[in-house]
Amino acid sequence: MSADVPDRTTASPATDRLGDTSPFALGLLLRQAHWRAASVMTEALRPLGIELRHFAVLIVLIDRGPTVQRDLAAATGSDKAGIMRVVDDLERKGLAVRKSVPGDRRVRAVEITPQGLALFDAAHVAAEPLAERLVAGLGPGEAEQLKDLLTRFAYPAEA
Repeated sequence: MSADVPDRTTASPATDRLGDTSPFALGLLLRQAHWRAASVMTEALRPLGIELRHFAVLIVLIDRGPTVQRDLAAATGSDKAGIMRVVDDLERKGLAVRKSVPGDRRVRAVEITPQGLALFDAAHVAAEPLAERLVAGLGPGEAEQLKDLLTRFAYPAEA
């Protein structure tokens, strides 16, 4: 049994190089852009003693308030074991606490602490110059245009 494989001469191969015109080019560029942005944000967070995975949980806690671990895992794209390790780290650092959920002794909600709020604010201050460096090669208005395009790409309007 053989699969129908398109003729190699009719398809543009994915190369992950500048100028790639394959059907994978957009995904590969987005992956490279993510790695670059994540590297810059990691640099901003390192002096504060946290990693992007910790900051991702703090973002959810700021946005939603106290959140059960299951929902934190879903919101951050983590698994149960991974989110438990991150929450353990945040608790050890005094940035978050687990609290009982009324009516269900088995479920614990994670809540950001005042120290976590202060660190969240400090992270934004630390990231500002690095974020500016990240888009320094873009022309006037292009950073906003890029954010607009990526927002529409990531959150397509319901058809």
